[in-house]
Amino acid sequence: RVREAVVSTQSTGGVAFTEKLCAVSIVRAGEVMETAVHSIVKDISIGKILIQTCHETGEPALHYLRLPYSIANMHIILMDATLATGAAAMMAIRILLDHDVPEENISFVCMIASKPGVQAIAYAFPRVRIIMGELDPDIDEMFHICPGLGNFGDRFFGTG
Repeated sequence: RVREAVVSTQSTGGVAFTEKLCAVSIVRAGEVMETAVHSIVKDISIGKILIQTCHETGEPALHYLRLPYSIANMHIILMDATLATGAAAMMAIRILLDHDVPEENISFVCMIASKPGVQAIAYAFPRVRIIMGELDPDIDEMFHICPGLGNFGDRFFGTG
């Protein structure tokens, strides 16, 4: 929506997002983006979803969920550092949809993504926006992005 902003004694047109926002981190790598989001949107609500991927099968499993009560009425920034297979992101999107968040109100944000992961999300949820910093062509047998950077969470938190 466009609204008028008063700067000094002059009035000028501007754009402001007037809907309620919520950032949802896919724990743990998605949490690295929370500080940046808070610096831009001071009063943003934060939710958390812990989805761990089985190393043998690549299948995701939900371990923890904390979402704001009125999430169905919000626009969601779903955050994860990487998008490899898309399995964890698709599970998180499904959880948001199960909490009555409209698909078009979800934006998935990551730093680096694989082409197969992006294709999987785009096919399953065509109205979800995908915003990424880099797109790499593939994933390896360990479900890491190629060429990628290995396990982002292990690198960032020093646990690898």
